[in-house]
Parts: sequence; structure tokens; C-alpha cells
Amino acid sequence: MAKPVRIGIVGVGSLSLRGLLPHLTQSDLAERVTITALCDPVPNRATAAADRFNIRHVFTDYTELLACDEVDAVTLATPISLHFEQGRQALIAGKHVHFNKTMTTSADDATELITLANQKQLKIVASPGEMLRPHNQRIKEMLREGAIGVLCWAACGAAFGTYHESEKERQGPDVLSNVDPSWYFRIPGGGPLYDMTVYALHALTGILGSVRKVVALSGTRITERSFQGRAVTCDAHDNTVMLLDFGESLFAFAYGTAGGRITYGFNGSYFGTTGSIVGFTYNGLPLDYPGAEIARKVPRPEGVEWQGQIPGNQWLLPHITEAHREIPEQHVFEDIMQLVDWIREDRATIVTAAHARHVIEIIEAAYRANQEGRAQILRTTLENGPAVSSCGSS
Repeated sequence: MAKPVRIGIVGVGSLSLRGLLPHLTQSDLAERVTITALCDPVPNRATAAADRFNIRHVFTDYTELLACDEVDAVTLATPISLHFEQGRQALIAGKHVHFNKTMTTSADDATELITLANQKQLKIVASPGEMLRPHNQRIKEMLREGAIGVLCWAACGAAFGTYHESEKERQGPDVLSNVDPSWYFRIPGGGPLYDMTVYALHALTGILGSVRKVVALSGTRITERSFQGRAVTCDAHDNTVMLLDFGESLFAFAYGTAGGRITYGFNGSYFGTTGSIVGFTYNGLPLDYPGAEIARKVPRPEGVEWQGQIPGNQWLLPHITEAHREIPEQHVFEDIMQLVDWIREDRATIVTAAHARHVIEIIEAAYRANQEGRAQILRTTLENGPAVSSCGSS
């Protein structure tokens, strides 16, 4: 029997406090994974979390965590702008890595990490694993089967709203309840494309395949937000609309905006010559997929806006047993468990770094298309391949 994977959590912010720590310290995981270390630069935050969840090692210096011989793998729950360098250091130190979305902010950086992991014979999993969801797998099958005729176009996206300002881990006075969300609104790494639309793009490309070309308009609509009474200057683009070319005249509209939505949650809308799949409906009727009856019976948490999502779909992820059903962030926990299983059983996951790299290049290309005023040709695909250079243009 393989030993439990010893994980260090890097970044003790809202994601870790409400999701990763509660999930990964459940007793049903004791034989598979254990949290051995926490790291956060905010004084006393990691210590306070370690006391709450009974974690042995605490660090404020990331290099000290990487030197700990009781850590086999790290999960990076830190600002996106830090992921490339933190991931690179972890791989050099011989640690497997889970990246919360996104792995990097450029395709070239993602390729460097993929190459380094291969050289070191280490495993990396990059969230989000949207194709683990039964409804996305079923939609892919239906389109392949011609359920809506010839697919003509699709749409996907997400909006920021005030989600991050409203999270409960940011409303209090102490170190575990005053987590600053400012990085979400600043470059590099901020904005709804990296934070939210990334889910929709992973599902869209997982279903339709690789994007060939991107055109876009993008800018900053909300230039100032607030956190605990102080102003937060926002320079990350929060209003981006994209047209994606999949080849053979199949196009998609994608968006990451400051507010509003035209799709349902992170689910795409697919329109064909004889019908449509919109959110969780097929030609206006409930979409049938494995586990749908279970998912629809799960009540929506009171006071939570699900924006067209079905809460019970979280229960259909492979590792969401009863002990994990009421804990938030099941999807991130699932991706970490994909890495754990891969390490322990040498069973590769469908949540690939190559897929994550392709979505990163779509986002990168959208910003470049806006800046240059012309379409961007993508060089990556969903599949593993040789190193790529920066996005081309046409």
C-alpha cells in the first residue's frame, strides 16, 4: 500500500481556509493524503490556521517549506502572478505541484514548467478540471453524435461582480478573516479571465477542441473597488470579449466582464442547425447526464447565488464522498486528489497541464489581440507538444 502523500499548502487565504484545509483534513483521507505544512507571508496567519486544523509545520518563507523533507507535493493557493516562479522552485526542489487556476500567465512559462516537470520526473496538475464533470462529458458526446445537427457556434464566460469583496473570510478583524482580495483586481494575474472565465474556457475547449485564432476587445471598466473601508486601485482588465475560431467556420463568443452574464454559470451554450444545448437544458428540456437526478435533488445553499449552476453537480466529482459534500471548493479539492492518485498509483489524470497551457494562451492572445488590434494565431493545442513561443498574429 502506497504511503499518504504529504502536502504543503502555500497561501492560507480564503480558498484554503474555507475549502482546502477542511477537505484535506477529513478522516476519510488519512491513508491517502496528509497536510504536513502551511506557508503564508502574513505574520501569524499560517500559525493560526495550523492551530485550527492541527498542522505540524508552519512557514512564512516559501524556500523553507520547500526544504522540508516532510513535504512531497505543494498546492499553490497564492496569487496567480506568483504561480510560475513558485511552481518552478517547487519542481527544482523535487516536489510535485498542484496549481490553482491558472498555472501561469503565459504559454511560454507554462511550457517551461511542463518541460521541467518532465525532466525531473515530477507530476503537475493545473486546475480547473472541468472535463471531470459528467455533464461536460455528456455534452461532448452529444455534439459528436449530432444531437443538435451541425454545430454552428457557442458561447461561454463569467463575470466578476462583487464576489471577492463579499467572501466571509474578508469581513472580520482577525488574521483568518481579513484576507485582502486586492490582487484579483491588479496586473499581472488579476481580472475575471484568469479567475473565473478560465473555468468556462476549460469546459468549452474540452468539449470542442483546440482554438486556432483569437480576436478581442478588452479594458478596465471598474477602476476602483474597496476593501474594509479603503480604496483599491484596479488596473487589471475586467471587461473582455473574445471571438474564438476553432477552424472550419466554427466560432465561439467568450467573455470575462465586470458584471452581467448571458450564459449559465460556467457552462457553455451550443447552437446547431437542429437544436441547442444551453446550460443544463437540451432543446429547452432538462439535460440528461450521469448523476443528473441526484444532482437536481441537492438543495441550493440559502443566501448563495448559483447563477444557473446545479449545486449537486459538485457531488458528482469522483472524490466527493459524503464527508466532502457540504464543504465549499469541492472542485479544487478534486483536482488536488487527481494529483494524489497520480502520485500514489501512477494513474495519469485527464486534468493535463497541456490543456491548462492552451487556455492560458487563449487569455494571453485576447489581451494581445486587443493591444495590437488584430487576430492572434495560437500555437498550442490541448495535446502535449514541443515548446511554444509567444502568440503569433495575422
